[in-house]
Amino acid sequence: MENDASATQKTTTYQSLADKTVFITGGGTGIGAVMVRRFCEQHAKVAFVDMATTQSEALCADLKGHYRYDPVFIHCDIRDIDALKAAIDSTQQHFGDIGVLINNAADDTRHEAEDVTEQYWDDRLAVNLRPSFFTAQSVVAQMQRLGGGSIINVGSVSWRKKQTCMPAYTTAKAAIEGLSRSLAATYGKYRVRVNTLIPGWVMTERQMTHWLNPDIVKEVQQEQCIHETLMPDDIVDAALWLSSDDSKMMTAQTLIIDAGWV
Repeated sequence: MENDASATQKTTTYQSLADKTVFITGGGTGIGAVMVRRFCEQHAKVAFVDMATTQSEALCADLKGHYRYDPVFIHCDIRDIDALKAAIDSTQQHFGDIGVLINNAADDTRHEAEDVTEQYWDDRLAVNLRPSFFTAQSVVAQMQRLGGGSIINVGSVSWRKKQTCMPAYTTAKAAIEGLSRSLAATYGKYRVRVNTLIPGWVMTERQMTHWLNPDIVKEVQQEQCIHETLMPDDIVDAALWLSSDDSKMMTAQTLIIDAGWV
């Protein structure tokens, strides 16, 4: 493993990720798109699902021919569990057994507690919690055949910060950590590791266009121990490590990358 901290481009190489099949939900934009790119740089076989067709196809076109394997995009609404399972099956048929699963897709649309209906509540959990269980359930047999694997469930600092503007989302993200620990205990006998990766407030395009302004960015930076802006690469650095054999004894844990915000 080599790392040149002074280089602009990330240079850390995890040899165990080469030729490994990686399945990522929400890989078309934001942190997910950076994950797709960075895993391709590791010479992994990357497949991802997303509903953002235009951005996802553009990402694949941009990466095509640059790495050992071209990424594969599968359009999927992760609320449709049958379609999600079909995407996993298609990935296995195309690339072989999945060794890394990253449950990254989420929707943090703001909503006030007094406005939440039963239908909206169920829909938010169908996006932000339910898929993480069923993807894990679907890949564990593949990982068992491989002799082990890594499942990463992406959580959120929102519930730890007691944010009040999206109670269904924060509930789902708090539950993600419990799900990870339960599945880690369940699948540990197969050498399948399950961890939660929690980003701080990362400056993705969605965050900048929907929720943030320069004053809020400055306020968040001052609350962090390190007064710098978190970028998607900071989160993906941790995802690569958690996916690799370098973290082979880490499971049932929560890793927070937030510059010391919570």
